[in-house]
Amino acid sequence: MLRSKHGASKSAHHERKPGAWISGSIKPESFLPGLAIGFLLGLLVKLPNNFRRITNTGAKTARVNSTRPVRSDGNSDEVKMVFVVRQDLKMGAGKIASQCAHAATGIYGALMRSQQALLNKWEQCGQPKIVVTCKNQQEMNKLQAVAEKIGLLTFIVADAGRTQVSAGSRTVLAIGPGTKAVVDSVTGKLRLL
Repeated sequence: MLRSKHGASKSAHHERKPGAWISGSIKPESFLPGLAIGFLLGLLVKLPNNFRRITNTGAKTARVNSTRPVRSDGNSDEVKMVFVVRQDLKMGAGKIASQCAHAATGIYGALMRSQQALLNKWEQCGQPKIVVTCKNQQEMNKLQAVAEKIGLLTFIVADAGRTQVSAGSRTVLAIGPGTKAVVDSVTGKLRLL
C-alpha cells in the first residue's frame, strides 16, 4: 500500500508543468497595479536626478561627457578614488566587497550634492578606484584627518553588525576622488588589497 501511494505522488509530482508555480503565485488583480506603481515610483526617483544633471551641466555637455571618456595618461589631472579597508576586522572577501560598495555609493551621493564638477571629471577619467588596507581604526582616523585637511572628500562606512563585525564598526574609508598626486600623498604608501 505504501508503494502505490508513493508511486502515485511521485507521478503527480512529475506531471506538473514547468512554470506552473509562477501562475499560481501571481494574481492578475494585483500584478498590473503593482507593475504600474513600480514603474511610476521608478520615474519619480529618476526624474529629479535627470533634471538636476541637465540644469547643472547642460544637456549637450552631459551627453558629450558620458560618451567620450578622457584617456588616462598618468598626468596630475587624472582623478581617482581610494578605499581603505581595515585589516584588524578580518572581514571575508564578500564582506569587503559589500563594504566598499557602501563606501562608493555613499561618497557618490555626497559628490552629487556638493561637487558635481569633480564627479563629472572622475567619470570622464573612467572612475578609477583603488582598494588598499590599513592596520586598524587609529590608522584609518589619521588617514581621514590628513585627507580632509588637504581638502579631499571622505566617507566612512559604519557596519550594521548583521554578519561578520560588530554593529557600528568602521570598516572602510573612501577618499576622493581627487587628483592622483593629492590622493597618493595620503594613501600612496598603503598596501594594495
